[in-house]
Amino acid sequence: MASPPSILSILVTFILCISKTFVSGQFANFEKLQLPGGVTGPGGITFGGLPIPNEGPFVTTNDGGIMKWVDPTIGFVDFAYTSPTRTKELCDGVTDPDTASTCGQPFALSYHPVTHNLYIADAYHGLLVVGPDGGLATQLAGGFKFVNDVDIDLLTGHLYFIDASLTYTISDAIKPGFIPDSSGRLLRYDPLTQEVSVLLSGLSGGGGVVVSSDGTFVLVSEIGSDRITKYWLVGPKANTAEVLLHVNGNPNKIKQAETLGEFWVATTRIGYAPPTPGIVPEGVRFNSDGDVLQTLQFGTEYPDEPISLVQEHEGKLYVGSRFTNFVGVYSN
Repeated sequence: MASPPSILSILVTFILCISKTFVSGQFANFEKLQLPGGVTGPGGITFGGLPIPNEGPFVTTNDGGIMKWVDPTIGFVDFAYTSPTRTKELCDGVTDPDTASTCGQPFALSYHPVTHNLYIADAYHGLLVVGPDGGLATQLAGGFKFVNDVDIDLLTGHLYFIDASLTYTISDAIKPGFIPDSSGRLLRYDPLTQEVSVLLSGLSGGGGVVVSSDGTFVLVSEIGSDRITKYWLVGPKANTAEVLLHVNGNPNKIKQAETLGEFWVATTRIGYAPPTPGIVPEGVRFNSDGDVLQTLQFGTEYPDEPISLVQEHEGKLYVGSRFTNFVGVYSN
């Protein structure tokens, strides 16, 4: 006679079923977290941690600020900024590329749930950090052309970030006829030694970086090559890289999914449906073996608009774009 299942096995099965429900749904419900008037570009998104696990989201904005969502009544409020020359009078609501270096241009965020430090990738001001009270961020590493993304390894404290190019800046990238090069790099910042080391070079428009939950590898997306590369940090393949996945479209930022070993990448591809070609924004969920598990299209809510990020949090998908004035929230 078979023994009855243990409470632990029942609990594990229940958790797996709930997790599978979250990630296998079609996320048909949609709502907006609206930015204040005149503010656009929530291309970077992250959430706070303990003791308030649902704090935020924190978002980057095109005018050089970092904002924090409080609640539906208050909405987003100012939290931090990256440039010591930024003033509200000059920069708030301004998207002029000529003022971007003065006002700051944060592109990505990564939150440490224990220290409550918020790490920032700014295209002009490099790698920065700000504490739980916000305000002016402190530069950790600078002198780069186009810092585009950052993620923290919670096991070691190392910061992994992308410098998209050795030759062009964000202001160059938005000019008509721009053609990206292949001089992007994957970099690592060691908080103990305060040193930056180059792990990978020759990236084609480096878009995003994420550390695996067990700290064994880093994933890097290349916008110009439509691929995601796995760089091993430990084990027999340590300090080597291999192409994990080719995607149908330009891959931008990568984020961990809520199921361990799975990830979401924001992609933008050109669709050729009549009458004219158009931009198709998608979220692709895949695992650490490079298997695509799910593809979702966001064209209805982001018509002909590129997206930067798909962040799964508490069973919902938060979609960020530098071309909107809201964060899109999809739920089942």
